[in-house]
Amino acid sequence: MQTTGFRDLVNIEGPFDSVYFEDTYQTEDAEKQLELKWRELRERLSEQGASESTLDALDSAVRQGERPVGQGGRALIAANDQILLDRHLQVPPAFAEARHSELPFLLPLARYGEVAPPHVVVVVDSVGAEITAVDRFGSVVAQRTTEGREHPVHAVTHAGQVMAHLQEHVDEIIKHNINDVAEEVAKLTQSTGAQLVIVAGEVQSRTKLHEALPEQARRLATEVESGTRASGSDPDQLRAAVREVVGQARRARLDDVVDRFRAEEGRDQGLAAQGLRAVAAALRERKVDTLLVGDVTTADVLIGPDLTQIATKSGELAGSGGAPATSRRADEALVVAAVATGADLVDVHDRLELTDGVGALLRHT
Repeated sequence: MQTTGFRDLVNIEGPFDSVYFEDTYQTEDAEKQLELKWRELRERLSEQGASESTLDALDSAVRQGERPVGQGGRALIAANDQILLDRHLQVPPAFAEARHSELPFLLPLARYGEVAPPHVVVVVDSVGAEITAVDRFGSVVAQRTTEGREHPVHAVTHAGQVMAHLQEHVDEIIKHNINDVAEEVAKLTQSTGAQLVIVAGEVQSRTKLHEALPEQARRLATEVESGTRASGSDPDQLRAAVREVVGQARRARLDDVVDRFRAEEGRDQGLAAQGLRAVAAALRERKVDTLLVGDVTTADVLIGPDLTQIATKSGELAGSGGAPATSRRADEALVVAAVATGADLVDVHDRLELTDGVGALLRHT
């Protein structure tokens, strides 16, 4: 998970109230279940010391938020009576979290919040396309519709040269339309930082679009058989096909991170570290490229006034300028330090056993 979007959040002074819970809407009593769930979470936060004004802000966000379709979850982080993060999660959290603490609790976002690489979905035919860009959290960030020239889209049956002329005219119209779609897809892919282009629609149009895409977008393109622009088509089939493709891409990225970590662990002077003390040192020295988290230890760490000054022992904070260190939970402080230093965050809890539940791929030794 890229952490740049959380940089402003970690620079805010706390305390913070962080909430994660399942927010599935598949039954008639879903609204009642949400009410009961939130009441319990509010009580837990209140018992931990959350202010009533911040709880009221969270209450409003829960009650007034857009209701999801089907299974999902919700992440909310607030401080100083303000909602700082309000995000629907594609994966329901395994259990509800309600934490009042001096640092924001961001770790569950790595486990439940990032469901896919950012991607563009294109449903194309000979006339145009519906194009949708989705960010790494599953939220639609842009939508485009391209409509080219529709008539004639099929050659009228005539003999000889008339038939050939009409067919050439049809082919030129289709080529023009596909090129317009390819241009729009390329622009949207670049502007949104998409890492995957999923092409659905008519078979011939999919093939032509794939050929018409610029090389950079073409390398990201994958075709799926579900989905058409025709009225009455089943959108659920297309959504299922897209989920499968992006799921494969996410798993491939996780596999790559795990493979790289294992390879670096096996080399002398390799670019990998694991265990609380080693990872804290790497974060303190701004060496971490990707923070790997599993079942992170419940131990505390020490941090200086700079959130990147993180250590397991006070003597390791030589760069803190003599300011007193404070004790914070490792599962909060490590992630906050990763955000502050621009490191990515990847959940590997079901793929890799790490000492203290934490590891890192390094930028340099």
